[in-house]
Amino acid sequence: MGIERAWNLLTGKVTGWMQDFILLLPNLAVAVAVLVGFWLIAKLARNLLHRILRRISHSEQVNRLLEQTLFLALVAAGLFIALGILGLQKTVASLLAGAGIIGLALGFAFQDIAANFMSGIYLSIERPFRVGHLVESKEIQGVVKRVRLRWTEIRTPQGQVILVPNKQVFENPITNFSLTGQRRVDVKAGVSYGDDLDKVKQVALQALEQVPSRRPDTAVELFFEEFGDSSINLVGRFWIDFTSKQSDYLRARSEAIERLKKAFDQNGITIPFPIRTFDFGIKGGETLSEALGEVAAGRGDGRRPEPSR
Repeated sequence: MGIERAWNLLTGKVTGWMQDFILLLPNLAVAVAVLVGFWLIAKLARNLLHRILRRISHSEQVNRLLEQTLFLALVAAGLFIALGILGLQKTVASLLAGAGIIGLALGFAFQDIAANFMSGIYLSIERPFRVGHLVESKEIQGVVKRVRLRWTEIRTPQGQVILVPNKQVFENPITNFSLTGQRRVDVKAGVSYGDDLDKVKQVALQALEQVPSRRPDTAVELFFEEFGDSSINLVGRFWIDFTSKQSDYLRARSEAIERLKKAFDQNGITIPFPIRTFDFGIKGGETLSEALGEVAAGRGDGRRPEPSR
């Protein structure tokens, strides 16, 4: 092949490329316009979503994540359409297939992390609890300090900070002590079988009504629960204002116990000790008189009595 022929082939090839590029210029202009248009639409959609999420979600992390996801999705859609206008359908198909495979692989590899992320998004939007609420989930009780995308930060009454995975919070029952703004205090006690129950009820109600932290708009309730081994058991109930301080609940219950004990003492109402009855006359054992006789005999001869079996 001569130099002249090689040069002609090279110039022909370049000329063909130039012609194809010139013919592609209108498509390129349209593709750029589509890409710019989708970029502007993505910015407007992100700003609109930001305004909406600011009303329903107070988690900045979740808001930014959703906003960026929408923005990138619209830009990616514009990019694929622009590539299609340029006649690069095979490239678009390859990119979509690659993205699908990568997404599937990442989904299997990080399924627990993904579950925590989705649970965090749900908790931030639905808000079953807020920062400062006293909650309990799967034997973990404390005040919510922060809700992140992967975990919820809870401070226990002992001062420790526990990072609970959002998946665990989402899948297990949640007890929110602060949501209603009030909490019931239950005080249990027992009175002697010889006491007048009408008098017991009257004295107990008067004592519990004087608890300073009791809500005045709610009535004190008292119920006799059961016949115990040595007492008739009762429970008194009243409500207090409650936000997130467990100490308020404990202080109200302690005050109620003190006032109840003092009122019973002043009115001659007995809170009995547990009673145990020893029966020495059962078959195979020995009578009480025989047992006491053996003890006395042991003390008389200076020997230490052996413990009874």
